Amino acid sequence: MMIQHINLFPLYLSFKVALISTMLCIIVGMPLSYCLARKQNHVSDFFESLTNLPIVLPPTVLGYYILVLLGRQSPVGRFLEDRFDIMLVFNQTGAVIASTIVALPYIIKSSRVALSGINSDYIHAARILGRSEINIFFTIIVPIAWPGIFAGISMAFVRALGDFGATLMVAGSIPDKTLTMSIAIYDALQAGNEDMANSMVFIMTIIAVSVLFVVNRLEKKLHRWE
Repeated sequence: MMIQHINLFPLYLSFKVALISTMLCIIVGMPLSYCLARKQNHVSDFFESLTNLPIVLPPTVLGYYILVLLGRQSPVGRFLEDRFDIMLVFNQTGAVIASTIVALPYIIKSSRVALSGINSDYIHAARILGRSEINIFFTIIVPIAWPGIFAGISMAFVRALGDFGATLMVAGSIPDKTLTMSIAIYDALQAGNEDMANSMVFIMTIIAVSVLFVVNRLEKKLHRWE
């Protein structure tokens, strides 16, 4: 394998997109997880089903929906391009949006389960002591639920790192611009360059195994600290 001849931009872009997407998933997913964990009714069940759609929908279908909602021909896309000269598709922003939507259900699902398992007596006791809701969330809820939250964050990162279908639909495969590692592997196979594809597959496999190994070790340590 001639790994040294591989263009490392797709690997760099994949990590960049995955990191930004994971941060967005945390910002959006944690409040949603907390709301879903606190509200147990038909409305929350329906909303949770909607948040899980990216898991069950084919990636190309999901990418198509994103294009319809945010593409240049959509009301949102036209407004942003005409008023602010901002394009949300066929660039790195599109790759981040697609990866975020694909990865978001993983952090919501794992965090919601962890948050639902917290003994409500701890929260009630903190309220009696005069703690604010924000203080309770960050000093009691998050530390107790952290193993589940961490697992969700890790899975969201890995999912965003390896996304293919939705990212290809929304961002395209523009060399040195929107070409992530997964898309680069596909392009190499389409071009008949199996050596290049094998090398990139080897790199992604090593990265995935390493990330999962580190996550597994950290989760065990977190459980021992509980």
